[in-house]
Parts: sequence; structure tokens; C-alpha cells
Amino acid sequence: MRYIDEFRRGDLAHRLARTIAREADAARDYHLMEFCGGHTHAIFRYGVQDLMPPNVHFVHGPGCPVCVLPVGRLDEAIWLAEQPGVILCSYGDMLRVPASGRKSLLKAKAGGAAVRLVYSTQDALRIARENPECQVVFFAIGFETTTPPTAVAIRQAAAENLSNFSVFCNHVLTPAAIGAILESVKVRERGTLNIDGFLGPSHVSAIIGSRPYEVFAEAYRKPVVIAGFEPLDVMQSVLLLIRQLNEGRAEVENEYTRAVVRDGNRKAQALVAEVLEVGESFEWRGLGRIPASALEIKLAYGRFDAERRFAIPPSHPSEVKGCECPAVLRGVKRPTECKLFGTVCTPENPMGSCMVSSEGACAAYWSYGRFRGAASVGTLSDRG
Repeated sequence: MRYIDEFRRGDLAHRLARTIAREADAARDYHLMEFCGGHTHAIFRYGVQDLMPPNVHFVHGPGCPVCVLPVGRLDEAIWLAEQPGVILCSYGDMLRVPASGRKSLLKAKAGGAAVRLVYSTQDALRIARENPECQVVFFAIGFETTTPPTAVAIRQAAAENLSNFSVFCNHVLTPAAIGAILESVKVRERGTLNIDGFLGPSHVSAIIGSRPYEVFAEAYRKPVVIAGFEPLDVMQSVLLLIRQLNEGRAEVENEYTRAVVRDGNRKAQALVAEVLEVGESFEWRGLGRIPASALEIKLAYGRFDAERRFAIPPSHPSEVKGCECPAVLRGVKRPTECKLFGTVCTPENPMGSCMVSSEGACAAYWSYGRFRGAASVGTLSDRG
């Protein structure tokens, strides 16, 4: 329990809070984007924002791959699931995300589609072996963290000559999205987006390392601190960012040294590179089409690519009217600025992916009740 209890100690949190308050320049504001939804939930669950001085602001970023998957790709997954003789395997967090017309994989399943909840790519391979008369499609989704298991599954299917298995690939790349946030004219035209530095994602960085973020420090003069998911990780990373900004530095620092190194996990990277390659462009919910921002299955393994195996018709996606999920993903709006939040949009009746995903910003606001007032929830300040 060392790496849990040790990073949740209330006395250390208060000590860090006092240091941050002392070193934060009262004459300026600090706008820090946490790219990963895991950080957003840590901030809200443990009341980290309540321990910050009023001039330190968290800007919620894209959050998670479930949130940024565009409606059109979900429409296509539902189409696949509804084809005769097809079993679509999906992780649970995708089942309730609304697609066009508020349809979802769960509703498609209720309508007779063969949708199976799986916990790993190995589950999908097992289902393919057990159902040789069906085409089994694995709905692959995730940032760099989940790409190695997908590559393993494809390579394993090739070794077994598992001809009824394929992958609908939706793996997206974190650095490309950070770059799009910093330089996209469309993002700035849709709202003011002030970012002074980034809390870099931890699990993603365990795979890709800290090196890919160096371009943002060098070219954009934006400091990045790779932060762990525990509350003291987040607070220590905030302190490191404040020190960089106060000193006029823009560097990549690694707070999460217990899991991340500069070059990442080279074995995992090599495995992914054998099976997958960077595609020309990919549509992100809220960010638009971003060049070189997602992975595709290489031609050598093309027989396991669902998009090559099935003639998927082009979708005509439609967002739920009034849902501000795209703006939340850009960091332009907070969940409470959406008129649907907490009224018609709740975890039981989600209007957008940000409320469904376990790492979505809307889900974080709702789950930990920060929008209801500090008195309604406990924080690290309540703990010794």
C-alpha cells in the first residue's frame, strides 16, 4: 500500500498547499491543463482545487479516449454490431455513450445486436475461438496505454490464423492532441483558452516516455510536468509548474519517476510499431480532424482490420442538441456551463460521453459534487 497511502496523507497535502500558496505570485494567474481525466477525477475526489490559492486554475482537457471518440465512429461500431453473424466486443465504458439519435451500443444490444462486454483483448480472442461461425470484431479504443494489448491480440490472431477475428481500431495519440490544442485556430475562435502549462498524463507516459512532450516546451514555451494520479502527485506537479513559470522556464519534468522514464517502454513501443502505424488524420470529438493523431493497422496485418473486411457505409453523425461536451473537451467550458448538466444530463441519462466515461469531466463534477458546494463533500483537508 506504500504507493497509495503515502501519496494521500492529509498532513503532507497541507504542507504542500502552504508551499504552493507561498510561491504562487499573487500578481498573476496560473492556468494549468490536466490532459488526462484521471487527474481531473483525482482533483475533484480529493478536493485538490480547494487546497489551491485562488489564482491557480485547473483547465480540464480532452480527458479520455471514450470522451474524444467522435459520434461518427460510434455510429460505425453500432452498424458493425447490427450486421448478421457479427459479434462486437467492447469495453464497458463504450456501451452507454450516445451516438446519433441517442442510440448506443447498449440500446443496439437490447434491439438484438450481438454486443459482448469484454475486459481484455484476450476475452475477444476467446469469443472468436468459441464462435467460429461468427465474425468477431473487437472495438479497440484508447490512448497509447492500451495499444500494446491490441497489437498483441492482432499478432496472436495471425499466429493462430484466426480468420473470424478483426479489430475496429480507434487508438489515438496524446501528443498530437496537445499540439492541436495549442495551435488550432478553431479552438481559439470558439472560446478563450488560456494555458500556461500542462500536467502530463502518467499511464500514457509510462508507454511513450517524457521525450514526446519536449517539443511543447521548446517550440511553444509551455512547461510540462508528468504527474502521477494520486493527490500528492498532482499537488507536487502543480508546485513544479509554478516554479517553472515564476522562473521563466519551459521544460519537461517528471514527477512520476516511479513509473515513467524519458524513453518510455521500448519493448511495448516496438510491439506496437510492428502491427500498427500512424494514420494520415483522425477526427476527434471537440478538436476536429487532427493530422497524424491515431493509429491504423498495417497492411501486413490488414486481414484483421475490420474497416478492410467490412464495407462500412459513411455515417451522418449528429450531436445531442445543447450538449457542450465538445467545448468541455477543448477546455473552453466547464461542465456546469452546459445547460443540460445535472438537469436532463445525469449518469443515469447521459447526453454526452463526458458524463458516461469514468474519466469524463462531467462525471467528475457529478460524482464528487463539487458544483453543489464544498460543504457537501469531504476533502483531504478532512483527513489527518
